[in-house]
Amino acid sequence: MLSKNTLKFIKSLQQKKFRKQENAFFVEGSKNVTELLDSDFHVSHLLYTEKFAEENPEAISNFKGESFLVSQKTLESAGSFQTNDSALAVAKIKNNSLPNDFGKKLVLALDDVRDPGNLGTIVRIADWYGITDIVCSEESADFYNPKVLNSSMGSFTRVNVAYTDLYQYLQKVQFPIYGAFLEGENIYKADLSSSGVILMGNESNGISEEIGSLVTQKITIPRFGGAESLNVAIATAIICDNFKRV
Repeated sequence: MLSKNTLKFIKSLQQKKFRKQENAFFVEGSKNVTELLDSDFHVSHLLYTEKFAEENPEAISNFKGESFLVSQKTLESAGSFQTNDSALAVAKIKNNSLPNDFGKKLVLALDDVRDPGNLGTIVRIADWYGITDIVCSEESADFYNPKVLNSSMGSFTRVNVAYTDLYQYLQKVQFPIYGAFLEGENIYKADLSSSGVILMGNESNGISEEIGSLVTQKITIPRFGGAESLNVAIATAIICDNFKRV
């Protein structure tokens, strides 16, 4: 039976300070929970409804942590979804692991991307284009924020997201650093590499002047209409698509 203390523990993980304190996070909904159970994350708790059990019998029988059959009402009270008739799972936060050996791959770097929905969507975009590493500035949104994980639609299990002093990290990079700027070179005509860093900036202010000084090639998505700017996640998708055409 699910205890009040366990329920309180799960609810506390909606706040970053408690996620950090407990070194744990939770995900909700059938898609994210099944992706999590199939991943290399250590899952400690599983709350599920009869509906989820009927649809995922093997996931329930193979689970080795603490599991609880609960009502939809209990499930919704534990998490952040207004409606959840499937499952919720708690897992341990992974160690912060920065990519060092680039080889022939692309790495995304985010300079102060603060909106959780944007970060989650960028994680999903990275997964679509086979980019397995994202390096974030310390001011960027928390990867384990429920809104980030929900927006990623399960891609959080396949993309490593790490946090660091972005300026110091990029100083050591031996590969090209492509920065997204309004005044950059037309990406459709630019000479792009199959390895390096794609740097995206803050939703309102773009790439900071300090970190921008490390960019080896400024690129831009040409504008054909009257919009002032593009959402950072949409811009990331367009840029990644052009890199994959190389």
